[in-house]
Amino acid sequence: MDDQTFWDEIEAYCGRLSYTVGEQVSIHCSTKAENYQVVIERWGAERSEVWRAEGVKGVYTPPPTDADTNGCCWPVSLSVPVSDRWRSGFYLVTVTAEGAQRGRDVAHACFVVRASASQQQPMSAPEPRSRRSSTLLVLATNTWNADNTWGGKSLYTGGHQVSFARPFGRGILCRPQVERDDRKARPVRWGEDPDADGHTFQSYRIERGYPAAIGSTGWFTHERRFVEWAERAGHEFDMAVSSDLDNIDGLLDGYDLVLSVGHDEYWTAAGRDAVDTYIAQGGNWASFSGNTMFWQVRLVDDANHMVCYKYAATEHDPVVAQGDPASATGMWCDPTIDRAEWTTIGAGSAFGLYHRFGQATPLGTGGYTVVDPDHWMLAGTGMTYGDVIGRDHGVVGYETVGCPLDFDDDQRLVARPIPGQPVDVEIVGFALASNLGMGEYPKSISALSDQGDLEFVAQRFFSGAPDQNPPSAEALGRARRGNSVMLTCRPAGVDGGEVVTVGTTDWVFGLAEDGVVARVTANVLVQLTSGEE
Repeated sequence: MDDQTFWDEIEAYCGRLSYTVGEQVSIHCSTKAENYQVVIERWGAERSEVWRAEGVKGVYTPPPTDADTNGCCWPVSLSVPVSDRWRSGFYLVTVTAEGAQRGRDVAHACFVVRASASQQQPMSAPEPRSRRSSTLLVLATNTWNADNTWGGKSLYTGGHQVSFARPFGRGILCRPQVERDDRKARPVRWGEDPDADGHTFQSYRIERGYPAAIGSTGWFTHERRFVEWAERAGHEFDMAVSSDLDNIDGLLDGYDLVLSVGHDEYWTAAGRDAVDTYIAQGGNWASFSGNTMFWQVRLVDDANHMVCYKYAATEHDPVVAQGDPASATGMWCDPTIDRAEWTTIGAGSAFGLYHRFGQATPLGTGGYTVVDPDHWMLAGTGMTYGDVIGRDHGVVGYETVGCPLDFDDDQRLVARPIPGQPVDVEIVGFALASNLGMGEYPKSISALSDQGDLEFVAQRFFSGAPDQNPPSAEALGRARRGNSVMLTCRPAGVDGGEVVTVGTTDWVFGLAEDGVVARVTANVLVQLTSGEE
């Protein structure tokens, strides 16, 4: 069910996920239809068409058997120049096969237009923009790729290498909007029973031919919600993709703030180097993401493919046998890699990974309990000690990041010191979260290895003897109970930039209708920039 290869009668992908003005977007399309239509739209506050072609001749090229691993290798169907009138942002490519079965006649591809110093706004804009924005949003495309099953396997269904040169599965980029049924941590309304086992989500996506990934990742699920809200509220920012951190020298230079949104789980060493250097030089970073920086990955073959051995990294990743265990594509906080995500963001999933998902706090609040109402993040919200942020829209879930917590002598909730913890950590709010072992995941889950995250984290991080299996009962107990946090910190010390972590994948689901969630987010966007929108 999760392999949507040619579910539709037309499929397409772009040669790269990122372009700038003057470059040519290559579109690779395969269909048995005689002709098809191509429409390109910038998707910001609204969808605005920027380019169209009718009656493009259809050519069918079958996908190779290793499309998931090595890409489709389809020829270029058409090239489109990136106009200097195209603002930085996300661009959706919609291909429609003429005469194909209705409901299976449309597919989507995408690319991002990066900003350049000379890029101008469209002439219709009230004022030309002669410089880049002060803020950069980096789309979590490494994670989109990790979850993508098109062509065969994803990193969740037995794959160790996944290609960017293939279509995204149905619904990852675009689908009809629903209120809650496409969510893995579905908010509960008055009188409803919770659905921690995900039967509603499973029914929704199977009936429509969608992969399980639509509940975990993708433009439509996470970044779209943030961008639509932010642009409607008047916030302006440029855009890039995960692999740009590896491929574009100086990508972050000149920005006051860099943003990560939704589910930003898979990171390269070069990507982390770029962000850590940026912060050390005074740049600010805000993460509205859960399960952030959990796995290290490698980009190979000119960054066309991504490698991650995950649970099997220390045993099967070739770099270990080659004497470079720190480059193993496993968990960042694994002792062999020893670069835990909390050294950058102040929190990590080893201290709390799931909320209202399976047996992980299935009746949890779905929101953050305020412990520091005087913090600048909460200015103008009216929140007081013990209030809950985002409960009605379930903004905490389904995946999270947390940190060890203590109460100090004044009964203030504080971060317990751990190796690599940044300075000036301030806890603003928290929710309880949990890790999950085998048999505790939602019964409807469609992709799971033979080892649960609880057992793996306990063995590799909490046991003190990562090669000992199974982990001890003590290690399992330490790995089970955790939290999700809202915090600020300074990873590079007082001379570096500030980091904001709102550690949940589902924060974006509250932006459109929850005034407090929106105000907190706006406070971050303004506080960590020059204030010029």
